[in-house]
Amino acid sequence: MCIIAAYETSVKGIFMIKKANNSNRGEKIASKVQMLVADILQRQFSEDALIRGVSLVGAESRGGMQFVKLFFYARDNAVATQKRLDEITKMVRFFLAQKINQKYVPEIRFVYDDTLERANRIENLLNNIDK
Repeated sequence: MCIIAAYETSVKGIFMIKKANNSNRGEKIASKVQMLVADILQRQFSEDALIRGVSLVGAESRGGMQFVKLFFYARDNAVATQKRLDEITKMVRFFLAQKINQKYVPEIRFVYDDTLERANRIENLLNNIDK
């Protein structure tokens, strides 16, 4: 999430748009957590069939970098995959604490991303209009 602040310069009264100081840091941490969690899921949970079908497609940092929301896409059953990811979240956070180079390990939450399904549905509707 990017926070934008507008301010007036003292020289000519020109309005400029500048990102808030720590907004970039949150994005970097979210991206780093996404990469590390993807590696953890691949290495530590490779035998789990539901987890093998998971792709992490995005990350968002909230609450002063204390919480990271990880968006995933599942090839198979999304509800069962969400339930399984919720079950292993504490273990994933434990492995993340060993890999991340920060004082605090953010809380993570997995959220299903249905963007691909919505895009396919819209494409099908547009194709049906042409017929």
